[in-house]
Amino acid sequence: MIVFDLICAARHRFEGWFMSGEEFGRQREQRLLSCPICATTEVEKLPTAKIKKGAENETVRPPASPAQPHEKQAIALANFIDLVLKNTEDVGQAFPEEARKIHYAEVPRRGIRGIATREEAADLTDEGIEVLPLPVPLRSDWH
Repeated sequence: MIVFDLICAARHRFEGWFMSGEEFGRQREQRLLSCPICATTEVEKLPTAKIKKGAENETVRPPASPAQPHEKQAIALANFIDLVLKNTEDVGQAFPEEARKIHYAEVPRRGIRGIATREEAADLTDEGIEVLPLPVPLRSDWH
């Protein structure tokens, strides 16, 4: 079984599970694939990065059933959180300190996430440091 990150013509991202790369190609050519959000059959495979040996294993989820209209916002939020989790470094409780170091160019610029109180987030904003509170799940709940 192989999992591909897919994207539709309307730029919705989702996963597809296939027996092989050839099976993905066959299903795509026959227009058997459709976006779970908008139902278009114009679907492309996104490039994927190779995972280094020894990388932490993540729990594998079965493919989701097509989304109902009322689920679109939840899916969009989950996709955004996944993007944040995959592309940022978790600095935990040191978030306010690390955000300041990055803002004031004391350390190289990079995407970070972590924990800050409302007061700490407000102080960062007052300093001109952009922060975005997100309901990120516990690591044990990541998929």
